[in-house]
Amino acid sequence: MSRTPLPYAASDISALARSLARQSATHDGALGHAEWLNMLARAVGFSNFQHFRAQAEARDALETPPPPPELVDMVRLARIARYFDEAGRLIRWPGKASHRPDCLWVMWSRIPAGAVMHEREVNERLTAEHRFGDHALLRRELVDGGLMRRTIDGREYRRIERAPPAAARDLIRILVARTRS
Repeated sequence: MSRTPLPYAASDISALARSLARQSATHDGALGHAEWLNMLARAVGFSNFQHFRAQAEARDALETPPPPPELVDMVRLARIARYFDEAGRLIRWPGKASHRPDCLWVMWSRIPAGAVMHEREVNERLTAEHRFGDHALLRRELVDGGLMRRTIDGREYRRIERAPPAAARDLIRILVARTRS
């Protein structure tokens, strides 16, 4: 098993020595490895070695830089944006399967968060957001893609709240900016 280095520091070496002497006086015979680790941890203010290790790991996790932001292929986004008209409505369903999820995220963004809607309401909203006349396809794809949830009887639909991927967020921003201008 590999060892994780855990930095150890004591602000006062004299207090450390006194604490170790006091703790070792309560033990009979030789101290084991785990007992020494616990004594060292207690000498600097931790409950035991596990507490010391948890604090060190949490500190390391907080100090590690966040992962770099996901790079978005803007050429690809420009191609996908062509599926939408000036008003931001979906003109046609993408033939390319890799373009479909981003288009679905745009449709997802136009459904109110937290609203419980009947199928008719979902159909009306989707009909207003596309021009190719197949709201059922969009509704089905949103549910199958995990962006919407419906009851077993299909009476109630609800948008599933989660963060869109970086490319979808950028596409949504592009389309919002396009409709504003």
